[in-house]
Amino acid sequence: MNETLRKVPEISLLSYVNGDSADQIKFVDQLMFGLKEYGFIILNDHTVEQAKVDEAYDMVKEFFSLPIETKRNYAGVMGGQRGYTPFGMEHAKGNPNPDLKEFWHVGRTLSADSQYQGVYPDNVWPSEVPNFEKAFRELYDSMDQTAGVLLEAIGKGLDLPQNFFADMIHDGNSILRTIHYPPTKGQDTQNSIRAAAHEDINLITMLVGATASGLQLLDRDGTWLDVNSRPGQLVVDSGDMMSRLTNDVLPATTHRVINPDNDGTERYSMPFFVHPHSNASLACLPSCVGEGKKYEDITAGEFLNQRLREIGLL
Repeated sequence: MNETLRKVPEISLLSYVNGDSADQIKFVDQLMFGLKEYGFIILNDHTVEQAKVDEAYDMVKEFFSLPIETKRNYAGVMGGQRGYTPFGMEHAKGNPNPDLKEFWHVGRTLSADSQYQGVYPDNVWPSEVPNFEKAFRELYDSMDQTAGVLLEAIGKGLDLPQNFFADMIHDGNSILRTIHYPPTKGQDTQNSIRAAAHEDINLITMLVGATASGLQLLDRDGTWLDVNSRPGQLVVDSGDMMSRLTNDVLPATTHRVINPDNDGTERYSMPFFVHPHSNASLACLPSCVGEGKKYEDITAGEFLNQRLREIGLL
């Protein structure tokens, strides 16, 4: 295919949610094509309220504008799995140069009787930003519900039982990450970029907008392809856990966030990393074994900790 024709597919999640069986079949086909061909799709419409997204972005900007001494009060929770991770701490797997970003993690609020109490760290909340907790609990829940719908559709595309992914992500260790990419002026832009080439750790990632461009995926021919989205759209990609589970039928696609032309501009983004519960097996699905499975069996919790060590957070 001519390079100029390559473009991440845009599809309608509401056609799946509200449509008839024919609409749902069409959506599943489009979704599976996009994830196989690009590793990414863009949802033109979905079930995450834009008002919740806008409110969260306002609070993110307020938090990241706080003094570094204040922000550091919320750092160091189990390798940054919750709360604040300072600028320059994280690097891509196999890349010693730090990414030019700082971020905050919100995780699941578990029920009192959950078996993962004490396994997942508790959330921390910045007292300096009123309503931060309420806004992010609501956005997390909305993203979590939307993830369930998307995974249901992927499950149909893989001919899995109806509740396969629902069971896998029940009490899952999903993370809502809010990222601030400060202006690059004065930074080591010869060796570091905002987010070096990497694959996501999890099953799927859902990105609700971003305040500036810069996201690129590594296309199948080895060239970098811009992933441009508009306000209100949701960008979805598949991660390493999905590639292990499906034996690369749905591969994790390498992507990055490049530095801006204007070194005085900043960028904010908000990806939701969809994780299974820690005991979930990432063993290859029987329907995806093909000529032989490519990866050793491992649980989601074991794989997460392995990757956190590789990227410098544990």
